[in-house]
Amino acid sequence: MLIKRMNINTFRAFRSRNYKLYFSGQSVSLIGTWMQRTAVYWLVYTQTHSTFMLGLAVFSTQFPSFVFSPFGGVVSDRYNRYHVTLTTQAASMIQASLLAALVIFTRYTVWEIFALSILLGIINAFDLPARQSLVNEIVDRKEDLPNAIALNSSMGKLAWLIGPAISGIVLEKFGAGTCFLINAFSYLAVITSLLLIKFPAFIPHPHSKKVMNEFKAGYVYLKETPSIGVIVLFLACVSLFVLPYNTLLPVYAKVIFKGNASTYGYLNSFIGLGALIGAIFLASLKTGTNLVKILFINLLIFGAALALFSHITNFPVALFFAMIAGFAMMSQTTISNTIIQTEASAEMRGRVLSYFAMAFFGMQPLGGLLIGAVSQYIGAPDAILAQGVAAVLIVIIFLPFLRKEMLKEKDKKILVELEDTSVVIE
Repeated sequence: MLIKRMNINTFRAFRSRNYKLYFSGQSVSLIGTWMQRTAVYWLVYTQTHSTFMLGLAVFSTQFPSFVFSPFGGVVSDRYNRYHVTLTTQAASMIQASLLAALVIFTRYTVWEIFALSILLGIINAFDLPARQSLVNEIVDRKEDLPNAIALNSSMGKLAWLIGPAISGIVLEKFGAGTCFLINAFSYLAVITSLLLIKFPAFIPHPHSKKVMNEFKAGYVYLKETPSIGVIVLFLACVSLFVLPYNTLLPVYAKVIFKGNASTYGYLNSFIGLGALIGAIFLASLKTGTNLVKILFINLLIFGAALALFSHITNFPVALFFAMIAGFAMMSQTTISNTIIQTEASAEMRGRVLSYFAMAFFGMQPLGGLLIGAVSQYIGAPDAILAQGVAAVLIVIIFLPFLRKEMLKEKDKKILVELEDTSVVIE
């Protein structure tokens, strides 16, 4: 009976037909996305043997999202998010096809791979705010929205578990080009699911402000809403100093564990396994749980796991700590996204999510460049150890905000209890 109740609670967003369609299409597409990402980083490292070039690969994929996210957020708030998402998914399919053609049919260079990675980063800048905001429109019951966001993370982490493992095998047997080709075909699943979803009629809202003025309005909104603004700043720090640890995973696979593409795939997959367990844990949380507290505790666990992973030379033990890191890591984006989506006003949601994208996609590539350069001098193990220490320091710096949020939660509970008492007296 307990298991049955947990299952109903964990998957309650599936009561919405539209969300089930969206979830199924995205699940297939994200596996292809992770196959492509794994193949790109492995390809760059095997060709250059440079941790700095690995950082540059992360930078070229994600930094354009930081630059163009302001425009992506405004486009999401101004235009039909459904049409924007369809367009970006089709554009991503074309990008993957071009990447496959480049690797299979030409004598390519890493700079050409970087150029197509930049193109994908620009597409993602418009895709993420529209696609994330779209979840609000396809979930029938608004009380199921936090569960839907957590299930989205579960979907992404399951893809993270499966995609790199498949990619490692395909890389060895057929090469990177096949990974890119599979990703191109995977976009057909999400495009088909979007075409089957029944969306309400789009009602355009008049916009008299210029694009940059609307983006500035989003910044003012963040300043005036610290419960959201501080979370975005917190995520930016984590993305800059902690999350880019995966930039160095090819070094661990090839040099420290003396492995191959499959070794790299297993490392990514165990991180994905931990992240999947974490996502299911978040999806199972009761309504009203203090998410900010969980966010901070998990960052401490994340830092400890990275510190323990950093100097391990035994591969099975390293996989265990990689899994723990994945478990703690996933809450950083999922909880941040949940807080933003549930607390932001509908008319500002796209712009606020664009700041979320800037914090996540913008800081990670800068962090990737930083960790790639630093590891050239102090080595990959010490660089990962430094990131674990940075996680603990971020928790200490933002601790006053955590205490304030805990006091707010306590005040809310007291208020609810007083209201319940007054009802009984009446």
